[in-house]
Amino acid sequence: MKNDLHTFHIPVMGTGHSADTPIRVAPFGISSVISVVDDLLLEKFREYHSRKFDLPYTPIPRNETDGRARRITAYLETVREIVRIRLDRIRALPFFEENDKKKYFDMLPDSSPLRKDHEKLLGMEPGPERDALVRSLTDRMTSGSIDVNIMVKLDTVRYDRDGNPLGDEFSDAKAALRGYAESGLESAIVFSAGINKGLFSYMTRFRDFYRDTTGRIKKKIILKVSDFRSAMIQGRFLAKKGLEIHEYRIESGLNCGGHAFPTNGHLLPCLIQEFKEKRDQLATGFHRDIRKYYADREWTYTEPADGYRPLVTVQGGIGTNGEVRRLTEDFGMDMTGWASPFLLVPEATPIDTPTRTLLAQAGEKDLYLSGASPFGIPFNNVRRSGSEQWTRQKADAGNPGSACPKKFLVFNREFTDKPICLASRQYQQKKLAEIRSMDIPGPEKEQRCREVTEKVCLCEHLGNGSLIVMGMAEAEKAPQSICPGPNIEWFDRNYTLKEMVDHIYGRGPALVAARRPHMFAKELVMYVDYFEKQVKQYSGTEKEVKAIQAFKDNLRQGMAFCLEIAEKTPYPGENLTSLRTCVERENSRLKSVYTGFKRRLKLRDMFENGLTPPAKLSSSAV
Repeated sequence: MKNDLHTFHIPVMGTGHSADTPIRVAPFGISSVISVVDDLLLEKFREYHSRKFDLPYTPIPRNETDGRARRITAYLETVREIVRIRLDRIRALPFFEENDKKKYFDMLPDSSPLRKDHEKLLGMEPGPERDALVRSLTDRMTSGSIDVNIMVKLDTVRYDRDGNPLGDEFSDAKAALRGYAESGLESAIVFSAGINKGLFSYMTRFRDFYRDTTGRIKKKIILKVSDFRSAMIQGRFLAKKGLEIHEYRIESGLNCGGHAFPTNGHLLPCLIQEFKEKRDQLATGFHRDIRKYYADREWTYTEPADGYRPLVTVQGGIGTNGEVRRLTEDFGMDMTGWASPFLLVPEATPIDTPTRTLLAQAGEKDLYLSGASPFGIPFNNVRRSGSEQWTRQKADAGNPGSACPKKFLVFNREFTDKPICLASRQYQQKKLAEIRSMDIPGPEKEQRCREVTEKVCLCEHLGNGSLIVMGMAEAEKAPQSICPGPNIEWFDRNYTLKEMVDHIYGRGPALVAARRPHMFAKELVMYVDYFEKQVKQYSGTEKEVKAIQAFKDNLRQGMAFCLEIAEKTPYPGENLTSLRTCVERENSRLKSVYTGFKRRLKLRDMFENGLTPPAKLSSSAV
C-alpha cells in the first residue's frame, strides 16, 4: 500500500494555509491535505485558480441547495484537474536540462527506484536503450495524493431560511464527506479530533470507500489518533461497517500545530512503541468483521497480492532527518508528516508576507499554547499575529467578538436555544455582562473577562492570509491567524521546496541549528508545562486528584523510556544529548510541582478536619 515516491506527507495546516498545497506540490509527487471545513473559503480558491488556469467557473451561491457539498466537490475537481495539467506540463519537459522535470526526480528520496533509474539515465549514451528509459521514466511520473481532512466534531446542524433545521445529511461534517465522496479523486480522507459515529455510519452510503472487484479502494480512510486504544476503538467500529483503515496517523498531543489534544501524560515515544509492538492487531483484529460485511451484501472481497496491512505514520515536531530515522528505523513508522516548516516555503503554502515574516522571526517565547480557539481546545499560536491584535483592539474598545458570519464553530447554548460561537459578539457581550455582575475579587473578574475575549474568529481569520496572497482580501480589513507548532522556532527564513525536501531526507546542510533540542525533549517540556497548569487549576475534586496523579505517573514512565532512547547511538543530526539533559531537568521540575500539590491536598484535609496546619506547611502551600 506504500508507493515508491516520497516518504513524507504535508498534513493539514488550518483552513487556508494548505487549501491549495496539492496544486503546488502534488505535480512533484508530494502528498498533502486540504481542510474541507470552510467550503465558502474553498469557493474563493476555486474562483481564483479557475481564472489562473483558464478553467470554466460558475459560482455556487451560499444558499444553493446542498451548496456546501457541491462547493467542496467543485473545488476538489478543480484541484484534480489543475494537478493533472501541471503534471502533464512537467512530463512534457525534456530530460538533461535544469527544469521542473529534473526537480521532480531530484527531490525523490535516495531509496526511490524512480530516482535511481533517473540517475542511471543521466549516465547513458544516446541510443534506443536510453530512449526507452526516457519513455519509461516519463510514464512512471505520478502526482502526490490530494487528501482531505475533516474534524469530525465540527458537525453543526444547519437551518433553512425560515429557521427550521435541515435534514441530518446536511450537517457540516456529513455534507463535507459527501462533497469529497462525490468527487472523482482517488485519494484519502483524514478524520481527526475524535469519533463521530453518525458520520462514520454515513460513509456506508458511498461505494468508493470499499474495495472493487480488483481489490482497489478508490477513497481510503486515514485516522488521526492519539493512542493505540483510540485506534482500536475506531478501527473496530468502522470494520463492522466493512470499512478498512488505510493509515493510522499518530500525532504528538502537544508538540504540533493547530489544535492540541493532550494525552493524560503519555509521551509520543511510548505511544509509537505500543503501535510498534501491537500493530499486527490493526490488521488481523478487524479482518473477520470486514469480510463478514462484504459477505452479508454478496460483494466480492478481493485482497491485494501484498495483503492488508495499514500504514502507521507519525507527525508533530519532527525537525531533522536524524529524528526521521529514529521514528522509521527504531519504531517502524512507515512515513512521517511535516507541517509547520512548510509554512516558510512559499512554493507550498499561500501565506501573506507579514505573517510569514512573523513566523521566521518567532522565538520560543512567541510560540505558545493559547485559549484562542472557540472550539474550547488548546490552540498553538504565535504572538503579535494580525488576528491577535485585531481581537484585542476590539475588546479594548468595548466592542468584543465577531459577527460570526460562517458559524462553523457554534456549540454553546449557555444563553441561547440555538448554539452560538464563543468568539461571537452575541456570546461575548452576554458572558462579559454576567462576569461583571458577579461578586468576586477584581483580579479574578479581569482574568475571566480576558479568557472570554481571547477567543478569535478562526473561521474567518485562518483563511485571510491566503486570500490576501490571492488579491481577494485587503490586509488591513482581513486579520490573519496562523497556528504553527513550536518547531517553527528553529526555521528562520523562507525556503525553496527543494531545500525543505532535501532537509527532510538529510541531503545537504541542515536547515536547523545543531543545538535544537530533540523532538522528544521539546514534547516533554510541553507536557510538564501542561501538568503544572493543571495543578494550578485544581479546584478540589477527587476526580481531578486521580487525573493529576495518573498524569504524573505516565510522565514518569515516559521519562524513563526517554532515558533509554538517550543511551542509543544518535543518527546524524539527532540531538540525543539534549534528551538526557531535558529528562533530568524536567524530572526535578515534575517532582517539585507534584510535591507542592501534595502539600495543598494535605492542607485541605487538615482544614476539612478542623485542624490547624503547621506554619511551615501553610506557607509552603501558598
